[in-house]
Amino acid sequence: MKVLLHACCGPCLLEPFDALVAEHDVTVLYANPNIHPVAEYRHRRDTLLEYAVTQDIEVIEEPYDPAAWMQAVAGLEREPALRCRACFELRLGIAARTAASLGMDAIATTLTVSPYQDQSAVAEAGEAAAAAAGVIYLDVDFRERYPEATRRSRELGMYRQNYCGCMLSDIEAEREREARREERRRLREAARQG
Repeated sequence: MKVLLHACCGPCLLEPFDALVAEHDVTVLYANPNIHPVAEYRHRRDTLLEYAVTQDIEVIEEPYDPAAWMQAVAGLEREPALRCRACFELRLGIAARTAASLGMDAIATTLTVSPYQDQSAVAEAGEAAAAAAGVIYLDVDFRERYPEATRRSRELGMYRQNYCGCMLSDIEAEREREARREERRRLREAARQG
């Protein structure tokens, strides 16, 4: 089959691409209007493209349109699960329409390599988007390959981000990092006090 693989970043591309290209004709799609700020979008894209060039992987980039993401998640700012679902629907919708316009058979996504994503929400969004566009959604759970993707991306010196991508996930991730730092400080202080 001709498969359009939606990719969120270079590190997440590694293992899903290798798995899919063993059985299919795979083209990569970089369509991530959720990524904020634009410098982060470009850093992730450039990391993916640098790897793709070394492996002779064809990559298509859809135009960066953060306004589309903001519209898709409007009203869901305080509902992370629903916001992420809307984001998956937006990005996989772009992938499915692009695949259909190119005469491809199916779509898949690197989002399924991450243990931090809601796999059922990704699958539901992918299946709905594919059905609407008249293509197939390959629901492949790549999470068991995440450790190897992490190892390989570090070995390759790839940029590895510390938040999902959107401005809200950046804020949430920073809060979580600060809470962990505070907990470590609290534990050190307790240890000193004996």
